[in-house]
Amino acid sequence: MTSDITHDERIAVTVAAFEAAMGRFLARVEHTPEAVAETARPDGAWNVAGIAWHVAVTNEGFAGLVDGSVPLAKAPEPDFEETPFPEITALVPDQLEAPEKFHPPAGITKAEALARGRASQERLVRALRALPESRGLWTVKSILGQISLYQVGDWAVAHVTRHNAQAKRVAG
Repeated sequence: MTSDITHDERIAVTVAAFEAAMGRFLARVEHTPEAVAETARPDGAWNVAGIAWHVAVTNEGFAGLVDGSVPLAKAPEPDFEETPFPEITALVPDQLEAPEKFHPPAGITKAEALARGRASQERLVRALRALPESRGLWTVKSILGQISLYQVGDWAVAHVTRHNAQAKRVAG
């Protein structure tokens, strides 16, 4: 973490960005008519309800990393330095295949996806706010490389933003 921002400030900025991104995303899903949100796509890609379910399940995974209920984070190596998150996201390909466990089930409804999305938002916000400073720089190996738990929050914001754009395209 850079010396010009405190732990509390970093958490506050991340939580605010995540809540804003989720607010926009959930509003988009909410305002998508059920017939559009739940209709299977002819190309087999996820519909809007499926995208929302995926975002929710991913948020739950992020929350588990941050709160320790998914015990994959480790104390950082002595020489660990965070790579600035914009440099990490610049390397992410446009098309990234989510692991199977993050794929939506067939027939997911908009209402089910929205409920899970709201609950996942609350869980991740709670986890971020409870993250002790002593664990903020703990690291996890991810598809983005070695990232800190602080950066898991950054990833959550970027992930929601990415899927909001996808939902916008899918909803037409």
